[in-house]
Order: sequence, then C-alpha cells, then structure tokens
Amino acid sequence: MAVISSKQVQARVAASRPAPMVVVPKAAARSVARAAAPAPAAPALVSAARPARVSRRSSVCTKATAAPVAYKTTADGLQVPHGPEAKLVNLMAPADQHAALKASCTKRVELSDRNACDVELLTVGAFSPLEGFMNKEDYDSVVANMRLTNGTLFGLPIVLDTNSEDIAPGDVLLLSYQGTDLAVMTVTSKYTPNKPLECLKCYGTSSLEHPAVQMVAMERGKYYLGGPIKGLALPTRVFPCATPAEVRSTLPPNQDVLAFQCRNPIHKAHYELFIRALDAPNVRNPGAVCLVHPTCGPTQDDDIPGVVRFRTYEVLKEETANPRLRWAYLPYSMHMAGPREAIQHMIIRKNYGCTHFIIGRDMAGCKSSISGQDFYGAYDAQEMANKHASELNMQTVASLNIAYTEEKGYVTADVAKAENLHVLNLSGTKFRQMLRAGDDIPEWFAFKSVVKVLREQILSEAN
Repeated sequence: MAVISSKQVQARVAASRPAPMVVVPKAAARSVARAAAPAPAAPALVSAARPARVSRRSSVCTKATAAPVAYKTTADGLQVPHGPEAKLVNLMAPADQHAALKASCTKRVELSDRNACDVELLTVGAFSPLEGFMNKEDYDSVVANMRLTNGTLFGLPIVLDTNSEDIAPGDVLLLSYQGTDLAVMTVTSKYTPNKPLECLKCYGTSSLEHPAVQMVAMERGKYYLGGPIKGLALPTRVFPCATPAEVRSTLPPNQDVLAFQCRNPIHKAHYELFIRALDAPNVRNPGAVCLVHPTCGPTQDDDIPGVVRFRTYEVLKEETANPRLRWAYLPYSMHMAGPREAIQHMIIRKNYGCTHFIIGRDMAGCKSSISGQDFYGAYDAQEMANKHASELNMQTVASLNIAYTEEKGYVTADVAKAENLHVLNLSGTKFRQMLRAGDDIPEWFAFKSVVKVLREQILSEAN
C-alpha cells in the first residue's frame, strides 16, 4: 500500500471541489433515512462553505491546500449519497409484505457467493442509486463509458448471471442463498453479454491471466438478468456488515470522514498510513475520523479467508482502541480491476458517508497468473480517482511511502533517505514463513493480537 514520498503527495491531491452545497430535504431538515425506513424524497440544495485547516504534521505533506475544503452535505452534516437525487436507497421490503412477495415468484434462483454480496449491497443502498441489477442499456453504458444511461458515474456493471434458458422477462425470481431467501427480483431484461468487450473495457484486458476475466468467462453464466429487487433478508455471516445507514449513524456531523479500503490483515505500516492520513493537508481537523472498511467477500484465491481477516480486524480494534477510527466490514466481491475498481470503491464509501478516500500504490491491482506482470501501472488507480473525485463530491488522500527505521521508528521514506537512517524490511513471504515456523515476529512489523489470530489459523489448517 505504500506509494509515494511526502514531497509527492501534494502534487497528487485531487483538484478542489465544485461550489459547496448542503442538502436539505423538501419537507424539513431531517436526517438520512436509516435502513429500517424508506429513503427520503429527492432533496433541494442550498449553499454553505467550510474552512480548510493547515496540517500540523510535516511528515504528511509540506503545506496545506490553498482552497477551502467544502462539499455537498445532507441536512445532518454528512456526505450526500451517490446519484442525481442524492438519496440513500433502501430496498428492504416491510415484513408484512414478505409473504405476498414470495407468493408472486415464478422461479427460485440459488445465488453464488458473489451474487449474494451484490444482492446485499443493492438492498442496503451501498450501490445507490441502483435499485436492482442493471438492464442491458445500463450494462452497455457502464461497460463502454463507466456511466449509467442517465450519465451517473459507475465503475463496474452490477449484473445477475444465469445459464437458465427458462428465465424470461416478466418472471419474478426468489433469490436464495444458503437456505435464506434474500430478495425478490422482477426480470425486465435478459441479454447475452459481450464478455470479451466487458473484460477489455472494465479490466483493461480480455486475457484469462487476469482473475476477474477468469471469473467472467468461467464462473458467470451465459446470460445476464436485469431488473429491480425487493429485499427480504440479509445473508447470515460470521462477520457483521453494518449498512450504510448504520455506519452513517456513527459518524460525526460536519467533519471529514476518510475511508481506508483493504483486503488483507492490517500490520503496523498499514496502521501508520491511515493514522497519518488523518493529518493530510486536505483533511480538516480536529474532528476528522477514518472508517477502516475492509472487504470480507470473495477476493483472490490465495487471499486469507474473510472470516480470518475479520478476526484480525476485531482484535486490532480492541488493541488500538483509537477514538478517531470507525470499523465496519464490507460484503463486496473484489474484481481486482485497478482504476475502475477505485471508482467503484469511492462510490460505495461515499454511500457509507465518507468524504475522502485513501488510495495507495496499484490499488486493487493484480498480476498475470503466468508471467507475474502487473496489469496496471503503479499510479493508474490514483490518477483515475483524482480525475473523478470532484464529480463524486470526494477528495483523495495518497498513501505515504512509510519505512521503519532503527533510529526513529516509522518515518516517510524520503526522511529515512535524507537522514541516512537504517531501514528494516520484512517481506510478506518471509513473514509467512516465520508464522508457520513459530518464529518471533518483530513487534515493529505486526501487532501481537493479529499475529496470534494468524498463527491459530495456520495451526487449524495443519490439523
């Protein structure tokens, strides 16, 4: 995740925001809808301004941004949800409608792990403004232009795949997952996707050496289905996944909220990254918080299982007990799509209430399964994020290049080089070897609580 020196960060900070706005609902100034209630009506807009603050931590950046930091907010002082109506979608049907909805279904479909993640994120509004799986027109538009047909920015298509020849437009599907009925979907569109084109546009390649191309070509069915859904329940998971409305209820009003995305256990260098990001020059302080929001859905085959990652995050949350942090878990299926996935993650975190997105070197990148070559440039995701940050009503914070030194502990790499400090290194491969061998892990590298969880996992696999 470490990417650039502190001298380079300022040059990569996203362009200043458009004219500042505050969202006020039509009827009165009321809070964003919670998960148990319908989403509010489309809001009206009024202007407001918020001052910037100079960072006090020189190791983050040399100077603050010159322009004031201001952006559209809801009436209760939080980030507006994504979409032209700026409303948080809530697709969960009232309990007294469940029986009738199920009775209306003509077919039952068992969801894959990835499908179930998408249904959950649609239901709770993480994919706002979507109200269901994309029809062919929106799918084609997102693939070609990274936008819905109405012009709304969207990073990757959200589709339900099937091999069934029997399903047709007009069918009402009961979507089930591991014994739980999650949602009812009305099929309005069934189409045969151009999968090579989808992969080339979304992932930058149609080669099966890319994990997401393998997923599209070898896991997904022949057809895609589009249409609205109505939620019945959320999947039962070992790790609880707070909804956007629930996360928003924990955020401080009128404050900057940073999002830290990860899919691996957090070690001390990662922790330093998002703690220092809170003092970046384009983050207003005091009062800013960071939402540590790991993905716990399907990722790459060689990644640590989501349940194990969840346990490492939980023990770390207890060990650090940092009041400037919020913790939540995202049931999202990674595509490893680099630049496009950066946009997808920003949209999701915007819906969870975040104003800033911490973005590291080669975010959501991957390597060829044959040659080991990177599919994306080191800064492709950052450049894509910076290009669209203003439109998303967000700002980016570039991850620093952090190094551990014998003399001063963690410092930025440029400081270590300028002061000729002795840098200590421990590769991921060596770390895993030490875990398996039972060797002592340096305390500067990893948290004891996290090491304990990972060692327990290794022992359970051995038995």
